[in-house]
Amino acid sequence: MPLDHVAPDDAPGAVAVLMTCHNRRDSTLAAIASLHVQTGLPAGTRLTVHLVDAGSVDGTAVDVRAAFPDTDVVTVGADVYWGTGTRIAATRADPSAHVVWLNDDVVLDRGALAALLRTASPLDRPAVAVGAMRSGDGTRTTYSGYRVVRADLHPPRLERIEPDARQPKPCDTCNGNAVLVTARARHMLGDLDPAFPHRMGDHDYGLRARRAGIPVLLAPGHVGTCDDNPPLAHGTSAEPGIGARTALRRLVSLREQPPGPWWRYCCRHLGPWAPLVFCSPYLKTALRSTVRRARALPRHRPTFLRADP
Repeated sequence: MPLDHVAPDDAPGAVAVLMTCHNRRDSTLAAIASLHVQTGLPAGTRLTVHLVDAGSVDGTAVDVRAAFPDTDVVTVGADVYWGTGTRIAATRADPSAHVVWLNDDVVLDRGALAALLRTASPLDRPAVAVGAMRSGDGTRTTYSGYRVVRADLHPPRLERIEPDARQPKPCDTCNGNAVLVTARARHMLGDLDPAFPHRMGDHDYGLRARRAGIPVLLAPGHVGTCDDNPPLAHGTSAEPGIGARTALRRLVSLREQPPGPWWRYCCRHLGPWAPLVFCSPYLKTALRSTVRRARALPRHRPTFLRADP
């Protein structure tokens, strides 16, 4: 049933969009602009946007305030990452609101919020509705929901789910690019766990929701566009040509796989496999960097002694 025809007692009321940004002025402006052209929202929907600007020096906060004066913008230090920023944004939202996590590099389709609300309906229940993202060229899914795959003698792994064109699909967890958490689910689980200042907080939230009996549902189709990060991006632990020490230093930073949050995640969700899975990314990174560095070293042909004729 289209959301502009939902029953009055299932109207969403307050919906708070939670965002964090850092030095991505153009994409942040585009993300917020896509919120202002949403269609299909039921009458009485009160949409608010709460943006935490993490020390941007490119004028993001100033330009957002100028272009979208109704946006609640708060500036914090550059050491604040997505998880912490989303929690700060949540404290500024209506405590009784449904919340939407929205990455600042997402451009939503016009009916995206309506699709998430429809997926979570009836809205008086606890539910998490996930929106899949397509790549900028429209050829593939970049972010989505996940199912947990378990096999004998192998640790559990997450497998990305392709959205169905017409029906929601059940998930075990999700990427946090565009996710609606109903007020009831938020009341039961709270907001993102502060143990995860950046990565893993979205996966942890989805897994905790399922453990609590809260449905995690992937909305039909894609709800927006968001390109994924290049796998060998400059400045990451996977950058070619760097040594093992540099790669590991980058890997354990808050931007990637800090040991404290990662260990908490593994212990919480992986049971007896936790120690093995915890060590895996660090060992793989060290080995990968060492092998790449060795292959990049110049190779000299051996010089053989020979007697003069």
